[in-house]
Amino acid sequence: MTEMMGAWPHTIPHAAKAAAERWPDQAGIIEGDRQWSFAEVWADARAAASAFRASGLRHGDRIALWAPNGRTWILATLGAQSIGATIVPLNTRFKGQEAADILRRSKAKLLFVPEFFLDTDYRALIADEDLPDLAEVLLIDSEWDAFVARGCGPDDVTVDEALSHISGDDISDIIFTSGTTGRPKGVLTSHAQAVQIFGDWAVRVDLRAGDRYLVVNPFFHTFGYKAGWVVCFTRGATIVPMAMFDGAEMIRQIEQNRISFLPGPPTIYVTLLQELAGDKPRDFSSLRVAVTGAAPVAPALVERMRRELGMSNIVNGYGMTECGAIAMTRQGDDADTVAHTCGYPLPGTEVRCVDEAGRDLPSGQAGELWIRGPSVMQGYLDDPAATAEAIDADGWLHTGDIGTIDARGYLAITDRKKDMYISGGFNCYPAEIESLLAAHPAIETAAVIGVPDERLGEVGKAFVILRPGHSAEARDIIAWARASMANYKVPRQISFVAALPRNAGGKVLRMALRDWEG
Repeated sequence: MTEMMGAWPHTIPHAAKAAAERWPDQAGIIEGDRQWSFAEVWADARAAASAFRASGLRHGDRIALWAPNGRTWILATLGAQSIGATIVPLNTRFKGQEAADILRRSKAKLLFVPEFFLDTDYRALIADEDLPDLAEVLLIDSEWDAFVARGCGPDDVTVDEALSHISGDDISDIIFTSGTTGRPKGVLTSHAQAVQIFGDWAVRVDLRAGDRYLVVNPFFHTFGYKAGWVVCFTRGATIVPMAMFDGAEMIRQIEQNRISFLPGPPTIYVTLLQELAGDKPRDFSSLRVAVTGAAPVAPALVERMRRELGMSNIVNGYGMTECGAIAMTRQGDDADTVAHTCGYPLPGTEVRCVDEAGRDLPSGQAGELWIRGPSVMQGYLDDPAATAEAIDADGWLHTGDIGTIDARGYLAITDRKKDMYISGGFNCYPAEIESLLAAHPAIETAAVIGVPDERLGEVGKAFVILRPGHSAEARDIIAWARASMANYKVPRQISFVAALPRNAGGKVLRMALRDWEG
C-alpha cells in the first residue's frame, strides 16, 4: 500500500490554469442548463481577478463568501486567490452575530452574499453590526456581472503579474471551525497544502478526467470546497454544484448530467435506493464512485450500493479542517472495511495512536490520534496559544479524536472529538452552543449533548438552569435559538433542571447527562 505524493500545481489558481491548458474544451462547470469549458472557466476567473484589482484588493487581503454552492462562488475564489488574496468562507446557516464575529476577526474587506437564499436577506442580518474593515457587500448573483465589469477582462496583463507573485506558501483560505472553547477558530491553510493533500486524495478515491462530480457538500466546508471543486481542476472532472441538498434535484442531476462521482452522507444513498424501489423507472447507471462519511455506514448499505446502484467504488475516510484529508479506504476494500474503518493514511501523512502520556499504543488499542505531515495547518488565526496547544514542538497535531490503528494500518474512530456530535452532517460543539444559549435573558447556564435522531443522526438536547425569578417555555427557547444561531446548532429538546452533574473541579459531567437520557 505504499504510495508516493503526487506532483501537483503549487496553488489553487494554477490548478485551474493547468486544467484550462490540458483540457481546454472539456466541460469544467455545469450549472442549470449551461456549461462552461475549463478554458472558459479560467478566462472568467481571470476577469474576476482583474475586477478585484480594480476594486483595490491586493496580495494578503481577505474576502468573505457567505453564499451557496455555485459557479460564481468558484470564480470569486479563483479571482481573489489569483491576485494573492485569501478567502474566508462563511456557513450559509449562520445568523448575523455569528457571521459578524468572523468578519471582524478575519478583517475581510469584501463580502459576497446572495440576494436572497433560504428565505434570508444576508445583508440585513449584519446591517447593524460594527464591521470596520468591511468596505463593501456585493450580491454574488445579481451584481456579479457588474462587479466583473469593473476590471479589464481576462486579458488584463496585471493579472499575470499578480499570479506570478503568489506561491504555494501563501494562505489560500481561513476556515473557521468550532471548538471546545466555545468560540470558532480560524484555520490557516496554504495553497500548496490544499492542492497536495486533496490531489492525492483524488487519486486514492479514483476521481478521473471526464467524471461528472455532483458537489452536494457545501463550499464553505472543506469537503465541498477542496475535496469538491478544487480536485476537479487537478483531475479534469466536471463540477456540477448544488446550491442546497434536495432529493428530487439530486435525482434529476444524476439522470440528466450522467453523474458518476457522488460524495455525501449515507442518507443520500438511501434516498437513491428508495427511489429505485419506487414505481417510476430510474437510470442511475452512470454512478461509479461514492465517498461517504460524517455518519456510520452499515456493511449492508455498502453491499446494496454496489449491487443495486452499480457503484463499483465506495470509499470512506477521515479528515478535519486543521489537516484536510487524513485517511481513506481504497477501491476494492470489502464492505466491513468501508463500514468500520476510515482507511489508511494518505501519502506523506503520519498517524500515531497514543495514551495520555503520549506513548504509542499497540495495534487495536484505543488512544488519541496524532497527525503529522505537510497538510497540517499553519496555525489558528491570531491565536498562538491555541496553535501551540494543538500542534506540539515535534509537529504532531493532537486531534482529540479517539481511535485505533489495526495491523494493516487502517484507522477507526471510536469516540467523537471531545464532546462533539454530528447533526445532519454538521459538526456541533456543545461548548459553542452553550455559549450562545447563555445570551438568553432567562438562562443561567446550560449543558448540551447530542441525542439520537432518526432523520439527522443526532440533534442537540440542552439541560437548562433558569435564572432566579425567570421562567421560560422550551418552545420559546428553541424559537429564540433559531433566530440566534445556525439552524443545525439549535437544540431540538430542552430539559429544565435545578442543577447539573459536576466533578470536583466544577466541570459538567456529560456522561452523567447521557445516563439521564438512558
